[in-house]
Amino acid sequence: MSTFKIHTLGCGSAKPTLRHQPSSTVVEHRENLFMIDCGEGAQLAFQRQRLKFSRLRHIFLTHLHGDHVLGLPGLISTLGLGGAGGQLTIHTFAEGKKIMQKILNFFARELPFQVDYNVIEPAEGIILDTPSLTVRTIPLQHRVPTVGFVFEEKEKLRHIRRDMIDFHQIPNFRIRAIKEGEDFIKPDGTVVANEILTSAPTPSLSYAHMSDTAYMPELAEKIGPVDLLFHETTYVEQHLAEAAPRGHSTARQAAMVARDAGAKALLTGHYSSRYNDDTIFLDEAKEIFPNVILNREGLITPLD
Repeated sequence: MSTFKIHTLGCGSAKPTLRHQPSSTVVEHRENLFMIDCGEGAQLAFQRQRLKFSRLRHIFLTHLHGDHVLGLPGLISTLGLGGAGGQLTIHTFAEGKKIMQKILNFFARELPFQVDYNVIEPAEGIILDTPSLTVRTIPLQHRVPTVGFVFEEKEKLRHIRRDMIDFHQIPNFRIRAIKEGEDFIKPDGTVVANEILTSAPTPSLSYAHMSDTAYMPELAEKIGPVDLLFHETTYVEQHLAEAAPRGHSTARQAAMVARDAGAKALLTGHYSSRYNDDTIFLDEAKEIFPNVILNREGLITPLD
């Protein structure tokens, strides 16, 4: 069973359609849920995917356009009706904090949990550091301050070779240190090398979420090689002239970023409402980059 996967709640763009919901994604890592953007209807899509509100403790906002944030007041109100305590952290710009505080002060004054704000900047930096995961920001080029988020697992512990542990009669209280890479020294001074007692750790995984942005060739180096890259594909090349002035990219441009970053797979999304057939994004991107996943609401994409 995957311990790191991406749930797509909405992959449409600003103009509502009957085919797609506004932007919202949930990153699931070791049973913890991290929401990226919260367009209208996000809380209903959240429930349709049988996700648990009690596991949601962080919400990351890429920017302050309505199709990325207008579902947030309703979601927080619903969380309040659930009666659960604890803490919810919203990662947003200073203006986002100011707006959300006004809305919640009016519509959700008596929440049973604490809403905290981590004020971020449109700059590169680590904004969340947990024992197993870090989240960093990358500034994007859009009509308002916008960032992308990169979720990176920390280096995992080495795997114990139980047969060698038993053979060398290593006590249980030393197992953790050995997983972390230490050798074992026997009472007679004999050193048992860690390589004998363990095998290599499972590779760490990473996910990059690049929301609304014009094409940025330099973005690939900032992202680096990731297991899965979501990069907006609002347009196809036929409408290239409209993309940059509106702060968006084509499917071909997203594929170029995925290729140059060394990503293992590209996830499409943020489709313009003018298109009735999403496969055009897949076909165009695959001309540049072979491993493309056509996004849709309800899609679950495992990284491992």
